Amino acid sequence: MTGRDRSARAHPVRIGPRAAAALVLVTVIGVAAFGWPLLAAPQSGLAHAQDAPWLFAALLPLLVAVVVAALSDQSEHAAIDAKAVAMLGVLAAVGAALRPLGAGTAGLEPMFFLMVLSGRVLGPGFGFVLGAVTMFASALLTGGVGPWMPFQMLSMGWFTMGAGLLPGAVWLRGRAELALLSVYGCVAAFGYGTVMNLQGWPLIAGLESSVSFEAGAPLGENLTRFTAYVLATSMGWDLGRAVLTVVLTLALGSTVLKALRRATRRAAFAAPATFDMPVMSDSSLLSGARMSPESGDFSDTTGRTV
Repeated sequence: MTGRDRSARAHPVRIGPRAAAALVLVTVIGVAAFGWPLLAAPQSGLAHAQDAPWLFAALLPLLVAVVVAALSDQSEHAAIDAKAVAMLGVLAAVGAALRPLGAGTAGLEPMFFLMVLSGRVLGPGFGFVLGAVTMFASALLTGGVGPWMPFQMLSMGWFTMGAGLLPGAVWLRGRAELALLSVYGCVAAFGYGTVMNLQGWPLIAGLESSVSFEAGAPLGENLTRFTAYVLATSMGWDLGRAVLTVVLTLALGSTVLKALRRATRRAAFAAPATFDMPVMSDSSLLSGARMSPESGDFSDTTGRTV
């Protein structure tokens, strides 16, 4: 098997240079959108601005749209095509339906394990789009639409993309692969919760001074406050999400991975879909047919006009 064949097998839906550049761009701006409270210099206007989160909330959907457009650019080899879009719709619908099953109960969200396994099989580019689209669909389904939704879409895109970047996509199988995905799912579940805390932390007023965001404070001081805020408010939710992701990955991971890989093989993403008409020779057209000398019409051997 050549290196190119291995790449195709590892990531059935690959990304081209433009899509990769779009992913890097949205990641860099996303880091700024989440981390501006810690990254802004104390003397800058951004450190004291109250409208920065709203600006990023309006900007992030446009950036996600740029990534989707870049991944769908058919001028690039192996971009997302109609077959991949169909699989994207199915997986996003399943993920959106899974989220309400546990949301609101100790952070139990079964959709996370499906995102890990899907990103593993289908690669980072597909994974990013799947995570963002699934979170968008689930927000519409559960009524969770708000200024936090673009941040959730970006975070879930990163979460699913990270699974596609894990090593051993070609050769690692069995219990070792499930162990790798379980560890990633656990760590990434905590990471998702921590990143989403960054989105809401500067906007929450009335907290104790020891955990609240202080505009213009030094990085170390605000980082200490944020750590205390995470431990006090969301650690229990993140723990529930991480434990459920690990349990479902170990219990159902083997079956779901096999189903996803079988579906990608049958979809044959690397093979372009064509709709060429078969070319028939003159002898094939006339075979079994005769011309009526009176009307000039072709008829088959039973006398029916062709």
